[in-house]
Amino acid sequence: MLKTRVITAAIVLPLFLAAVLYFQPIFWAALLLVLTVLGAQEWCKLVKFSIGNMIIFMVLTTLIGGELLFLLGEEVRVDPYTSIYLSIYMLSFLFWLIAVPILLRSNAPLKNPFMLMLVGWLVLLPICLALYQLRSISPLLLLGIMATVWISDSAAYFSGRAFGKRKLAPTISPGKTWEGVAGALVAVLGYALVWHLMTDDESLTSFLVPLLLALAVLGIIGDLFESQMKRNAGVKDSGNILPGHGGILDRIDALTSTLPVAMLAILLYY
Repeated sequence: MLKTRVITAAIVLPLFLAAVLYFQPIFWAALLLVLTVLGAQEWCKLVKFSIGNMIIFMVLTTLIGGELLFLLGEEVRVDPYTSIYLSIYMLSFLFWLIAVPILLRSNAPLKNPFMLMLVGWLVLLPICLALYQLRSISPLLLLGIMATVWISDSAAYFSGRAFGKRKLAPTISPGKTWEGVAGALVAVLGYALVWHLMTDDESLTSFLVPLLLALAVLGIIGDLFESQMKRNAGVKDSGNILPGHGGILDRIDALTSTLPVAMLAILLYY
């Protein structure tokens, strides 16, 4: 399993970095739409949609996602900091800040197909738009914010294994601990301080440090939410498109709750 994970990462990561750094906007948008549709397919399996509901969700996700990306592409040509989708990022923030913790605490699976479609769109569409807009501002900015999640995940894993005793959410994800959370926050704080050393803008630093710490917390919430969805569905992974890593949703779980919020914060700051 470890060998498979390493091989997959060695292939996928350079391809992703090349796409972020060198793709033309239209090809980047096409890639994001494909990934969003693949994520939608995995979502359908997780929530056990009927064939009819699956077709409706997949078609609407493709049409809505394509139209939103097209409009965003037109706007960022004029101004990468366009606030055309500020309300979508705000709605995503409220979803992860309020609705998801309630769902996690209740641990009761949603059953209404319409609600499951809305939740699926709240998970998939804001991150798609944020990936496009953050890259339009700066590919390095996008990678820097994504690195926050990667650092947080890695630090939580290693500190949890080394010191973990108190379970964070034993009924949802037994492997996660409060000690892991503490390790993640310490690592992200160090990462934020590195950013501080690379800039002379004190106001930016005072904005950046709390933002990255907040993203670390939101990333954990996003991870827990996907774990709950998989547990309710009775599956280990959301899919198998990435050997050793699972599906698209398995790889973007923490990003779904962080990138739209990062984009919202950047728009409000600037």
